[in-house]
Amino acid sequence: QVQLVESGGGLVQSGGSLRLSCAASGGTFSTFAMGWFRQAPGKEREFVGSISWSGGDTDYGDSVKGRFIISRDNAKDTIYLQMNSLKPEDTAVYYCARRSDVGYGARFPARGPTAYDIWGQGTQVTVSS
Repeated sequence: QVQLVESGGGLVQSGGSLRLSCAASGGTFSTFAMGWFRQAPGKEREFVGSISWSGGDTDYGDSVKGRFIISRDNAKDTIYLQMNSLKPEDTAVYYCARRSDVGYGARFPARGPTAYDIWGQGTQVTVSS
């Protein structure tokens, strides 16, 4: 069974940057699209971005487009989320997730959390004003 472990969260000032990592172990990684989501207290889980199995296709939520960049290194079974120009409203727990095994479609990005079935435990990101 694949396990996902996020790291890199922390406290940063508004306008700063952070880079999150999500390392996979125990199963197949390179043939699945991966996603990043976030959840702030009292709010629903929000789509941040998704990357295809090869890294050649990405999709971003409107609130982070132009500021966040997703990448992956299949040799290291790891994806990354580079977060720039951070704002206080970016404060949340950030989760990575692997697409559900739905055949060929699992290689491509998806926005809905129900399209993912393996989740990490999350990492806290706090942006101070």
